[in-house]
Amino acid sequence: MNALIALVILLALVIVGIAVYLFTARSYNSADSVANSYDQWTEDGILEFYWGEHIHLGHYGSPPRRKNFLKAKYDFVHEMVAWGGLDKLPAGTTLLDVGCGFGGSSRVLAKDYGFSVTGVTISPKQVERARELTPDGVDAHFKVDDAMALSYPDASFDVVWSVEAGPHMPDKAVFAKELMRVLKPGGVLVLADWNQRDDRQKPLNFWERPVMRQLLDQWSHPAFASIEGFSEELTSTGLVDGNVITSDWTKETLPSWLDSIWQGVARPSGLVKFGFSGLLKSLREVPTILLMRLAFGTGLCRFGMFRAQRANVKVSDPRNITNEIAQV
Repeated sequence: MNALIALVILLALVIVGIAVYLFTARSYNSADSVANSYDQWTEDGILEFYWGEHIHLGHYGSPPRRKNFLKAKYDFVHEMVAWGGLDKLPAGTTLLDVGCGFGGSSRVLAKDYGFSVTGVTISPKQVERARELTPDGVDAHFKVDDAMALSYPDASFDVVWSVEAGPHMPDKAVFAKELMRVLKPGGVLVLADWNQRDDRQKPLNFWERPVMRQLLDQWSHPAFASIEGFSEELTSTGLVDGNVITSDWTKETLPSWLDSIWQGVARPSGLVKFGFSGLLKSLREVPTILLMRLAFGTGLCRFGMFRAQRANVKVSDPRNITNEIAQV
């Protein structure tokens, strides 16, 4: 009887969670909708509790193997550094972390590689939390800024780094231009992102369209670029020296999705910490996470890696770069 009661309660919670999911979509409306979503996720603390300081997927090796969920996230940062060739750069290298979240990557880059890091996010609450988590003496600093119109002049940084920020950007061409613009000539962009498959030759089919619609609506995403499409956007800036280098890390990151759900089971202290409302908020995210696992597991989505070097090209007037971009 006790098992039956537990099963009924669990089923009821799942039904409530699905109902909350369906009626509380976080569709993208403007930059404010992204900022508000991340402010809410930061304030309630649930995302940080389960995902740690790194709000991105983990790297599980090639081929993937079982690994601690939080360790896989730290490993991802080191793998991305090595893939981008950043481990060969000297201490003091200036780096802009675009979409820095709680500053997890920024702190690793500053502490382990000696970089001088500036992290930017559109969420004031994330900036506040990133500052709280950063010990004195760590050369990582954080501010509110909009990746679609960065406040820095042309040629400000040796490296631009970004992880999983692209789906929040409504105009990928402007995003690409801004990333390349703030790089010094010879500087390097290293970016990791969620991408959809390139649908220009083969449009999304009958089940892919509604799945992608949910992935956009639930987490304030205006659109996913394809790996091929965003590579072309970077090249089209006219600021790239040579070719954009890309790679697909879908297999290496795929275990993250189910691992993130497992955290709720493996760490029941979260139920005590956040109570019933926290449980409902957590259940609300499960359908989207499962759809993400479906999308990345079937090829609808891909985890793209991008590396581009800025050419020795000057922007005519850095103070008016926003106007220049608008005219492109």
